[in-house]
Amino acid sequence: MNLIKGAFPFFVVPLIISTLLVPLCKQIGFKLNIYAIENERTVHSGKIVRIGGMAIYLAFIIGMAIFMKADSTINTILLGGFVVFIGGLIDDIYDIKPLQKLLFIIAGAIIVLTYGNTLLMNIYLPFNITISNPIITYGISFLWIVGITNAINLIDGLDGLSSGISFIVTITIGLLGFFMGRRDISVIALVLSGSILGFLPYNFHPASIFMGDCGALFLGFTIACLSLLGFKTTAIITLGFPILILFIPISDTLIAILRRKLSNKKISEADRGHLHHVLMYKLNLGHRNTVIVLYIVAALFGCAAILSYFNETYGLIMIVILLFLAELFVEITGMINDKFHPMIGLCRRLTGWPKKKGKTDEKKQ
Repeated sequence: MNLIKGAFPFFVVPLIISTLLVPLCKQIGFKLNIYAIENERTVHSGKIVRIGGMAIYLAFIIGMAIFMKADSTINTILLGGFVVFIGGLIDDIYDIKPLQKLLFIIAGAIIVLTYGNTLLMNIYLPFNITISNPIITYGISFLWIVGITNAINLIDGLDGLSSGISFIVTITIGLLGFFMGRRDISVIALVLSGSILGFLPYNFHPASIFMGDCGALFLGFTIACLSLLGFKTTAIITLGFPILILFIPISDTLIAILRRKLSNKKISEADRGHLHHVLMYKLNLGHRNTVIVLYIVAALFGCAAILSYFNETYGLIMIVILLFLAELFVEITGMINDKFHPMIGLCRRLTGWPKKKGKTDEKKQ
């Protein structure tokens, strides 16, 4: 109860601010004609404003100013987040090229890693292997920030999907931060999650506003930095917790890259093979049900991360089960391609199923 009372203002104040700012963002978007563009991949129709991320960003900044005493590290995260937010906002308004947008993300990552002391100092691997080379740790930290920022943006394909999963992720990071005694991580995560939740009801299907690249890129960047800040000192595999918490955007991004490479397409070339597209179109779950299913999956991986913190054995068992089910899903639905069935093939060889046809059956045919 004391935990809830203590966390209440950090969460509720940005939530209220975000809720009040969303209608204002709608008005601005309508006046400036900043709408989501319809194409063969979109699932919406009509004019929907796509700068709702402004409400999330402003609520977060105001909440941080009220509740957080910033140091050099936090200031660089805020500065880097501002650069990324501006890049996304410019894209929402003018539709800049992907490479131009990437430059803003790279600039934000360099600011955080060079001046904010946010990068991984040591990378812990199994079998007591530790990587301390500053060039390697800087490079991995850089790729992590750029990768997660883009991953959150890539899953922003259905109403409420990216914002809802980001909310689950930030709540999980906040809880782990609390259990680890990291008050700073908990406060930042609560302020960010409150900012997201104030926006989510407007964004849930049927959405009346989108957060756009300004929101998705800002959330991805801040979550990436927050995960580095929160777990870089743990002795468990350094990025183990963040990878679990961010399993959906990370796996969806990696699968998309592999799928496009195998199909001889550009990595940046969009398609309808993402996880949410598979659930919605191949399995016919519909828009709302697809989003809810992905919320549940994200929450399960978040629970696995928390369980692993308290009991590594039980956590590992849960992780193995979830990964096995995820692999089967990828193979059965052909998310990579129709010929990719390593797990199913292995199960068939081990069990002998389906049985080979006998000579009698072959003669009949």
